[in-house]
Amino acid sequence: MIPLLILGLLKQNPGSYGYELLALMEGRHYKYIVNFTKGSFYYNLRQLEEKHYIEKVEVVQVDSIRETHNYIITELGNKEFEKLMYKYGSKTEYINLSFYATMLFTNEYKREELIKLIEIQIAQTKKKIFLLEQSLEYDKIHPPFFKKMLENSRSHHLVNVEWFEELLNDMRNEN
Repeated sequence: MIPLLILGLLKQNPGSYGYELLALMEGRHYKYIVNFTKGSFYYNLRQLEEKHYIEKVEVVQVDSIRETHNYIITELGNKEFEKLMYKYGSKTEYINLSFYATMLFTNEYKREELIKLIEIQIAQTKKKIFLLEQSLEYDKIHPPFFKKMLENSRSHHLVNVEWFEELLNDMRNEN
């Protein structure tokens, strides 16, 4: 899905350089849509260039060591963008929390440690809610449907916090 994000951002921001695209992905909280790292981002950027979906339009020398490469999406890249939009837009697969896998083995794990894991989940999920709310409140550049997706994501996280708190409460009330 990273190629879709890069191509889409280049359609919105032609002539952007790699770090600028990565900063947009981080700033817009795309990590809630797809898991990516700096390394996976640059790997996908190189792959898109090798496949001629994007091309360098300018190389700017930043200092004596670094240079930036500004990219645009090609005609072939526009076709790939259309394919990826259909591919991911027509899927209805669930995106699950990795925490769900740990629920399969709770009887095999120390109760105190499980309580700590649930507390971690609550804290991390509350942080995600805060970031989503910040983005919704202060970032006015999101397209309307992306804003609705962020609102939906926030709703899911709110439900998850409620669920985690119920789990924690149940564990603390067990004898």
